[in-house]
Amino acid sequence: MTPTYPISDHCDGKRFFNPGVPPSSRGLLQVLRWRMQSQRAIWPSGIVDPAFPPPPDTVPAGSAAITFINHASFLIRLPGAVVLTDPIHSERCSPVSRAGPRRARPAGIALTDLPRPDIVLLSHNHYDHMDLPTLRAIQQRHAARFVTTLGNARPLRRLGIDAVELDWWQDAAIGDLRIVCTRARHFSARTPFDRNRTLWGGFMVRTGHGQILFGGDSAAGDHWRDIRHRLGAPDIALLPIGAYEPRWFMSAAHMNPAEAVEAHHDLQSRQSIGMHFGTFQLTDEAIDAPLEALASLNQDRFTTLGFGETRVFPLGAG
Repeated sequence: MTPTYPISDHCDGKRFFNPGVPPSSRGLLQVLRWRMQSQRAIWPSGIVDPAFPPPPDTVPAGSAAITFINHASFLIRLPGAVVLTDPIHSERCSPVSRAGPRRARPAGIALTDLPRPDIVLLSHNHYDHMDLPTLRAIQQRHAARFVTTLGNARPLRRLGIDAVELDWWQDAAIGDLRIVCTRARHFSARTPFDRNRTLWGGFMVRTGHGQILFGGDSAAGDHWRDIRHRLGAPDIALLPIGAYEPRWFMSAAHMNPAEAVEAHHDLQSRQSIGMHFGTFQLTDEAIDAPLEALASLNQDRFTTLGFGETRVFPLGAG
């Protein structure tokens, strides 16, 4: 039985869509065209990154320690809680273990070394963001609280995970934090038959001192300004900068670095941090192309972290 959802500006009751955006033509024919015309850069494999110190056990009041693990996965340590975003530690982001995009480098923190998260945020159901083997392991080790978007609690229940589902602009209070689901311009699917049956989004993590936006996976659009108008500017925004070539095909779902900088300005974020690069080859650009393109834009308030690197950032007026 197909689940039903509230009818809204982004849902017809059964399928979700991006409001104000024509339906995407990213179907099988377009995929085949991309594959046939692709000028895919060759990525290295088995990259060994520099080792960084482990994340701190505590942080001062009014600050957040942000650790980049890989892809769209960050560990966010706040004075009262630890938040983990879209964790993936599998070798491949794929429905099968022997095929599909394979990681170019290990995660910046091994799964066995991962500090206990209090909250796990899951932005949508693509395999590079909702990695069930990793989620099962985290549930067994840590029994964290899971927050996701509409429709994604069902597969998690099979893992013994009782997740909170949120629609855009809905929120959930967990401890001293308030988690607000935010808009994104993207899509969802885990099979050829379930396209847009579940919602995609990001999350604003609101604390007593400030707020952090985990943007999820998204194309460019007016939703970044909408987030700022509704919730205020984030102190820190975690924004995707990779998986964007060729633009004729990928612009409907992913931002390039220049568009990510535009999103940073639309949000009026004090500090933005790039993600969604350098882990799995999902598109045509070279492995370091997102970093080089972002560096060329000379944005001192938009940076990236090394894999496993932690930096402490102030929140609020700090």
